Amino acid sequence: MLAGVLFQRGANDGEIEPHFVNQYILTDLYLNAKDNCNLKRPILPSITTLLSATLVTTILSVLRTLALVYLSRLPGSKRAIKRISVANTGVVYHDGRALATCESGPPMRFHLPSLETVGWYNRGAPNECGVDSNLNFGGGDLMAFMKEWTTGHPRVDPITKELISFHAVLVKPFVYYSIVPSTGSLAKDGRHGAKLEKPVPGVRSPRMMHDFGVSARHTVVMDLPLSLSPMNSIRGRPVISYDPTEQSRYGVFPRYEPEKVQWFETNPCVIFHTASCWETTTMVPKAETCVHLLVCRLTSASMVYSAGALTIPVPKPVPPEYVEEEQCRLYYYSFPLVRGDTREAHAIRNQWALSAIPFEFPSVSSSHAMGAARYVYGCSTGAPSYSAALGKSAKIGYLAKMDVATLIARGITHPPQQIKGCVDCRSVDEVMQSTDSNDPVKLFRMPQGWYAQEPRFVPRTDAKAEDDGWLLTYVFDESQLDDKGECGDGAVSEFWIIDARNMTDVVARVMLPQRVPYGLHGAWFPEDEIVEQRPFGAVRREATKMEVDTSNPLSAVRDTIEKWIG
Repeated sequence: MLAGVLFQRGANDGEIEPHFVNQYILTDLYLNAKDNCNLKRPILPSITTLLSATLVTTILSVLRTLALVYLSRLPGSKRAIKRISVANTGVVYHDGRALATCESGPPMRFHLPSLETVGWYNRGAPNECGVDSNLNFGGGDLMAFMKEWTTGHPRVDPITKELISFHAVLVKPFVYYSIVPSTGSLAKDGRHGAKLEKPVPGVRSPRMMHDFGVSARHTVVMDLPLSLSPMNSIRGRPVISYDPTEQSRYGVFPRYEPEKVQWFETNPCVIFHTASCWETTTMVPKAETCVHLLVCRLTSASMVYSAGALTIPVPKPVPPEYVEEEQCRLYYYSFPLVRGDTREAHAIRNQWALSAIPFEFPSVSSSHAMGAARYVYGCSTGAPSYSAALGKSAKIGYLAKMDVATLIARGITHPPQQIKGCVDCRSVDEVMQSTDSNDPVKLFRMPQGWYAQEPRFVPRTDAKAEDDGWLLTYVFDESQLDDKGECGDGAVSEFWIIDARNMTDVVARVMLPQRVPYGLHGAWFPEDEIVEQRPFGAVRREATKMEVDTSNPLSAVRDTIEKWIG
């Protein structure tokens, strides 16, 4: 489901009226399953199944999904399942389209501000004119359906307006890479056309690859020891499996040349979100380009298990140099690139945490994306480990603002231990006690019993500094829950606007008509993007009873089999 707040200009000058909007994203899966009494559980296997099921259970779950997908194409089905994406991860704006994303399919276009579903985006969406159907994600080969699997976190370059994404698949080369130019930018310079599903060489095996880094001129993909492969079941491991004895690898390549990837290796970890990526070029003592990456680095896969409400398995023994305490911190890498005419080894120059506080769901000012942004915003929790607070009941008690430029400079001047070191070792409580207005780590603490969601930064018009703006977030007061922890019909959320400069003042609170469940990612869409959306003929909708063909004999066959496999 999408939830949004529209700030609409009022009748009087300077008057702004907020309006709450929410809509289900009408994916193939949703439209097929809605009001379908034959289904006893979701069509897709749950993360719990992928993490803990036996080989037999996994095979049966996959076969059940395939059967239901096939049955959906027979008469009597409310919607044929052509794509299995749930489009529930992130939202992004590109080339006149608002897109909802998930790595199990292409993005889904939706309309602003109504949030109504338009259709699957594949270099175009339904009812759009002038789109070349031969230039789509996936193409026309046997791998087409997997090549459509697009990261939940594609990036849009704020200068070139290109959409940069990757596609993690289950067979070699395991990762493909795509660049989709904006129509306007392509017409202006004409230098770079679309690059679709270009293989990235060197990835070892299928990975649960959620995010990546994109700078102005380079891209970083992460080959981490968190595998996602049906073949794991044959080896006696879960489909999603973390190996703490296997190294993490980072592939860095020029934006338009994935074949020139350079691989850097280091200790194992799990990374779901990158915060910022940029490059620097120096000429002294020698000419060198260095790519820098900020990530939310976890030292285990515990977050994955908490998301599935599962007990974390006992980890296998690891070499002493790989042993680290449970943590999720904002972490800095620098990758000095090696010239093609040299035999230098690839070595990470710096790799350490910037702060000891738990940190996740990072974001930067959109105008500073793909550059050396000074500030990174995100979520924190009072628990020692971020993963302990995640899962079905994610509790974000603090919003954080990191002056990463200052913290990195301190780390360069007084280097902490590589890999396991940290620049600022203070705890959340110690940071909260600080009275220094120039503290590089600032926290906004939610009132007791209130919890926030991922914040998004919105700059002030004619901003005087990078942090001159506001943080926007949904918040919820859990005193509205009953004794069983459930929400009643009268439970409501609020939408808060917080001064991003001092991380103290709540400048506005919007009372919403209902609760907004704890979710994943959001975005801010300015007025010009709403106005400049591409036109379309119609939105997706549910099929009416009259439109469902139940007279065909195959409809009864489909219904019987669907009830049997549930």
